Amino acid sequence: MATVDITGEQFASTVENNDIVLVDFWAEWCGPCKQFGPTYSAVSEKHPDVVFSKVDTEAEQQLAAEAGITSIPTLMAFREKVLVFSQPGALNAQQLEQVVDAVKALDMDEVHAHVARTQAEAAAAATPQDGAKQDGTKQDGTQIPES
Repeated sequence: MATVDITGEQFASTVENNDIVLVDFWAEWCGPCKQFGPTYSAVSEKHPDVVFSKVDTEAEQQLAAEAGITSIPTLMAFREKVLVFSQPGALNAQQLEQVVDAVKALDMDEVHAHVARTQAEAAAAATPQDGAKQDGTKQDGTQIPES
């Protein structure tokens, strides 16, 4: 499969509707991006089961900002809607093949379990213990004695 250009409007549906999606964030003026482009395209031809997409960071500045892109090129890989790889810098063909192979080889049950644990831990950390609110009162309005 050849590479496909995607916009901010297409990004979410591309990630949601495909098992594996690689995203190359690039710009026309970027020398390393221009060097990486042909490699990315050539590797895409070898993996018809993977969506190789490209986002022009000049045309899609909001999407680039939302994705936290601070350096280009940046390659991201999504598997089953989960970001599993993100790295700035141009890769050579062998390195890109290694990324594709590693993403394909992931145990997604384990990845989803890790994501669920991380989300639960973050939720628990955001919730004060013993019914306390952020302002130092309990949910019934009484003050929590300081130790």
